[in-house]
Amino acid sequence: MTDANRTEDAGPEGSELISRLRIIEGQPLADRAAAYASLHDELARRLESGPTDHRVSG
Repeated sequence: MTDANRTEDAGPEGSELISRLRIIEGQPLADRAAAYASLHDELARRLESGPTDHRVSG
């Protein structure tokens, strides 16, 4: 699977994330580290604010 196919299959939010990751990868190492830390914090906040229904179907 090519990068273009992965981007198309990712949906709008996935495409945005892939775009952000590409931008981060183009930055100098020190800036890249800070950008990844910021992205990590943002994603962690989004996960923590999501639904908390942990039921497992089975």
